[in-house]
Amino acid sequence: MTHPVMNHRTRTLVRCLALAGCVLLVAPAAFASDWPQWRGIGRAGVWSETGIVQELPAELKVKWRVPVNSGFSGPAVADGRVFITDWAEDPASRTMDGTERTIALDEETGKILWTREWPTSYRMLQVSYAIGPRATPTVDGDRLYVVGAAGDLFCLEVETGEVLWERHYLTEFDSFVPTWGVASSPIVDGDRLITVVGAEPGGLVMAFDKRTGEEIWRALDVVGEMGYGQPILIEAGGARQLIVWHASALVSLDPASGEVYWEEVWDARMGMSVATPVHSDNYLLVTQFYLGSMMMRLDQDRPGATMLWRGQSRSEMPDETDGLHGLITTPLIIADTVYGVGSYGELRGLDATTGERLWMSDQMVAQARWGTAFMVKQGDRYFVNNDDGFLITAEFTPDGYVEHGRTRLLEATSDAGYGPSRFFDRKVNWSHPAYANGHIIHRNDNEIIRASLDASDY
Repeated sequence: MTHPVMNHRTRTLVRCLALAGCVLLVAPAAFASDWPQWRGIGRAGVWSETGIVQELPAELKVKWRVPVNSGFSGPAVADGRVFITDWAEDPASRTMDGTERTIALDEETGKILWTREWPTSYRMLQVSYAIGPRATPTVDGDRLYVVGAAGDLFCLEVETGEVLWERHYLTEFDSFVPTWGVASSPIVDGDRLITVVGAEPGGLVMAFDKRTGEEIWRALDVVGEMGYGQPILIEAGGARQLIVWHASALVSLDPASGEVYWEEVWDARMGMSVATPVHSDNYLLVTQFYLGSMMMRLDQDRPGATMLWRGQSRSEMPDETDGLHGLITTPLIIADTVYGVGSYGELRGLDATTGERLWMSDQMVAQARWGTAFMVKQGDRYFVNNDDGFLITAEFTPDGYVEHGRTRLLEATSDAGYGPSRFFDRKVNWSHPAYANGHIIHRNDNEIIRASLDASDY
């Protein structure tokens, strides 16, 4: 006869073992993650998952391909759905009129769940780049926020695509369409949706109630163009700071009120403030095509900053510059070294404290004007998408660039510029991919794909 105490202990042991087995079964899912906005969680460009391939296979397993129309916007991934925007010109139009669209797809199958369309015109855009929306969608719970290239902001219900509210920058806020289109993705902070609007008066940046679309605050005068950058939120100097890199200055705002904490005036010619600001420890870096980069040192005891160094070059040509003249590529700061892609595709390492160049490489990106790569940290390495359509794994060190592997991912389909020349006569892919739940989701002007980087698939 079994002793009652032993029986109880046995039952307890069995329950514990069963629970442990369940934990083991679900453990991999705990390391999965979504990519709900521009550059992922926190806009940090970090992919935190484990169980990812150590070596890139010669050919990735593509789980699905879905035809889409053209556009520069990247995908967002959340709660089993993939969201993307695109554009199609009206075949009968002579003035660049057409239709922008948001598409929701099932993450596992690629099945289109719903679409939401709205008419628009690209007649105000620079013709060479008038191919579609620029801003990556932003997902927040049951709501999706999208912005078209002509300044149409929509809040959509994620399950159905129903329009919950909408705002239109040109007609409601006396804004304008910049030369290369409205590009800034909205960012959610608490109950606020913050975005670059270019409103008159005093509304370069605006905050809306994320549930209703009602205006909460507006900040900063519009001086020239609004720029093409993405705002970020950081913690520094004992405060949350909204960092906005626009065409005339680098600015820190209180995200709750729009109050200016600090500002460093620095003109980006032709309004070309594009690359996302980079924050690491006390460093805050921005980079532009014509004058190079600017490094700020953030104060520790208050929301303030001091400029450490900035570029002074009157030329962006690679043989006439020592610093980093980045345009589209968001740089990296690792410890005390900056890594970024310059104006003609040159990969450079810089001393973060002085801006002095440490090395240069021509191996990662095509040596051509507007050469671009999107770099995402994964563990102790980086996944890189260059604008030729290759996926690369690499390390960046103070001594140089170390490439581990590369594989073809997508065809480059967009025109690089204004017309045939030694700088522009090539096709590029300038959309930032999403890394989510063991996969990369990427698009060009013809299709969006989901390819596995899960080690268990190879």
